[in-house]
Amino acid sequence: MAPLFVARWAEVVVPPSFILAIVLFVGGTLFLGETFDFYETFWWWDIAMHGGSAVGFGLIGFVLVFMMFQGNAFAAPPIAMAFFAFCFAMTIGAFWEIFEFAMDQMFGLNMQKSGLMDTMGDLIVDAIGAFIGASAGWLYLKYLTHDGPRHGLPAVIAEFIAKNPRFFSRKNNR
Repeated sequence: MAPLFVARWAEVVVPPSFILAIVLFVGGTLFLGETFDFYETFWWWDIAMHGGSAVGFGLIGFVLVFMMFQGNAFAAPPIAMAFFAFCFAMTIGAFWEIFEFAMDQMFGLNMQKSGLMDTMGDLIVDAIGAFIGASAGWLYLKYLTHDGPRHGLPAVIAEFIAKNPRFFSRKNNR
């Protein structure tokens, strides 16, 4: 619920596709992953969760950078905006790995499962997911038309921008 409360506080309209992604991710990590032990049952579950979150954070990172440029697609090269989106997603992933390490050390948990192999595998998957999310931002800018993209992750970005025009306008009516 925290993302929705933050969105309400910041007066951001969260598109249904974003809400669905959050619900699926939380359900996948907490309920299926932890409660129903999918992390142990399916070798690929952790990869799917890290990859999905990294794609999401890549998209969020792009939207935040694009917002800082007030929606001006010409203020910075698309590759630079995608690079910062990639860095944003990787930073979140690295902080999560630090959190896992700290919980294991302080409370004797086993969040890292196999230690270094788990951490490095997670970071590699985070890099791939971050690249996909950031690439969607690059594609959004590179092939921007007045209609906006109609399919895939660039369309998700277009939907968010369409629902929150005040953050992407030079006039910024706040």
